[in-house]
Amino acid sequence: MDGPMRPRLASLVDFQFGVVATEMIEDALLHLAQQNEQAVREAAGRLGTFREPRIVEFVFLLSEQWCLEKSVSYQAVEILERFMVKQAENICRQARIQLRDNKREFQNWRALKEQLFNKFTLRLVSCVQLASKLSFQNKIISNVTVLNFLQSLGYLHTKEELLESELDVLKSLNFQINLPTPLAYVEMLLEVLGYNGCVVPAMRLHATCLTLLDLVYLLHEPIYESLLRASIENSTPSQLQGEKFISVKEDFMLLAVGIIAASAFIQNHECWSQVVEHLQSITGIAFASIAEFSYAILTHSVGANTPGRQQSIPPHLAARALKTVASSNT
Repeated sequence: MDGPMRPRLASLVDFQFGVVATEMIEDALLHLAQQNEQAVREAAGRLGTFREPRIVEFVFLLSEQWCLEKSVSYQAVEILERFMVKQAENICRQARIQLRDNKREFQNWRALKEQLFNKFTLRLVSCVQLASKLSFQNKIISNVTVLNFLQSLGYLHTKEELLESELDVLKSLNFQINLPTPLAYVEMLLEVLGYNGCVVPAMRLHATCLTLLDLVYLLHEPIYESLLRASIENSTPSQLQGEKFISVKEDFMLLAVGIIAASAFIQNHECWSQVVEHLQSITGIAFASIAEFSYAILTHSVGANTPGRQQSIPPHLAARALKTVASSNT
């Protein structure tokens, strides 16, 4: 997958907190909160998500191979998620229309489904490439690099097909691909915590947050299933309860506070309550909700690779996570 030019892998040393004016932080936090509220409202009518662990792992590994920043890999997943939702909605809409108007054309929507399946890898790579173009700190992944990678997997495409694929994604999302990611919420809240005098340094929390955010993406369904069962105090949620919980899965502010709280527990469990209280005062999210989410993250992170679990994180990522957690406690 090597191309003629490889982007520089970003270092955490380049990242700094405490250099932005307070007024800008307040405005940015308010903007993120408004975006989050809109995303939660829009997610209320969805029937599901497409953050399947193997797909997320593919995006993460590809981004790592191309030396892209973590923010790019998260944004690529979000672009792909929204694109697939749009495609699924379009297929369902076509099926309903054809069943109502002309049953003889019932096969047409199946053709759309098959076409989407056949081009899925191409669309996935296009989402990664588009995400790389939105990052000012990365060199754009060239078409040659992308085509060579696809060829290594047995997919033969032309530059024209690659451009058409990107355009299909852009059109499907109305060219709105500069999507907020959970990392943006995590980093913004860490900035605020730093100004509020958080006892755990923001840079130490940031490194652990990145690891836990990877784990949440890879163990998305089991973590949120645990959170759903805890919230309704029932081990067998109904279908209706599951559908209503979709909006919670799109609440990046809630995810961010859960990630930071779990990171604070790993870094310094004696100060955990103080950090959670800070997060509560900043976001207005209840202490109990933050505690439940951080507990779900920590539980699945620790037990992700124990024998007998159906959902497990990839071994190479698990080893990296355990190394990060271990080093943070020394």
